[in-house]
Amino acid sequence: MSKITSIATSLPEFKHTQDKLYEFSDNIFSTNETDSRKLKFLYHQSGISNRYSVIPDYSKTINDWIFYPPSKDLEPFPGIEKRMQYYAREATKLSVAAIEKCIKNQLAKEDITHLITVSCTGMSAPGLDLDIIEQMNLPKNIVRTSVNFMGCYAAIHALKIADAFCKSSSKANVIVVCTELCTLHFQKEISVDNITASLLFADGCAAMLLQNESTEKGIILQDFYSDVSFKGKKDMAWQISSKGFLMTLTGFVPDLIKEDFEGLVTASLESTGKTKTDITHWCIHPGGKKILDTIVRSLGISDAALAHSYSVLKDYGNMSSATIVFVLKKIFDELRMENPTEEANIFGAAFGPGLTMETFTATYG
Repeated sequence: MSKITSIATSLPEFKHTQDKLYEFSDNIFSTNETDSRKLKFLYHQSGISNRYSVIPDYSKTINDWIFYPPSKDLEPFPGIEKRMQYYAREATKLSVAAIEKCIKNQLAKEDITHLITVSCTGMSAPGLDLDIIEQMNLPKNIVRTSVNFMGCYAAIHALKIADAFCKSSSKANVIVVCTELCTLHFQKEISVDNITASLLFADGCAAMLLQNESTEKGIILQDFYSDVSFKGKKDMAWQISSKGFLMTLTGFVPDLIKEDFEGLVTASLESTGKTKTDITHWCIHPGGKKILDTIVRSLGISDAALAHSYSVLKDYGNMSSATIVFVLKKIFDELRMENPTEEANIFGAAFGPGLTMETFTATYG
């Protein structure tokens, strides 16, 4: 058995309102009043109020920028080297902060047996896993695994690996840490993809502790299911370039999810003997407001059923792989506070490049 017994999050120090982020993007993307009006509408319809970033520039005047050059066209535009320097420094800090909060009053750091790092917004070798081990002085013989470049669904993939580790050893104490610095990859070319990325993505980190033998109440993982819709292969993508990572996210993604999601839920629940009416808590990755609205209609559930997903989107934006863990933490905190006497059934789902859809089912106890 594998059980999530603790979840913690960490955020960069710079909090930007969506209005401030609009002003930054407006200066880059808009060439006239009509462009500005359209962009403002998109930002206000995003369902997002605030986002966090390791970059302070997005809320500052041009003369106070430190990441971007103080020029209207952002030239000379930061290359991949500068972005990865920021990533190496800031990702480790956020990861260590989240892990330390996650294990506080739960576990001594020397007792961590496995470390799974998850990220699609930065890479190096030696990488984030070794930086965390060095900074926290974790056991050098710790089992470490890195899940890289899978995108928003990667946290569920990491949970699969953690579940296998727990089932293979009764003494397993597995840390999964998802660390994403999406705002490092802002692109200034005027395109639908770049505008969409600029209004959605944010930075954040989330850590989970999974254990086999634990008397504490937690989220007990039951089953996993995944599917790939190759017809959406070109509609969601993430590519490395000399100017940073380039996002493709077309307007067809919600339609693709709508087409396949109810069947995905049914297939995922089939092995557990449950149906969607048995689900008490929906843990859905808030890839965007339109995606959440589409899922509500597709499943015939209320907006309230996805309240935690809408809330995370509003307060933090889309933090790629870390986002669904933020949603799961809200569900976990709610269950611990309410301590329900009846069985709580959790269904989680996230989406990413491919178009890949990953799900998990769990109970609380």
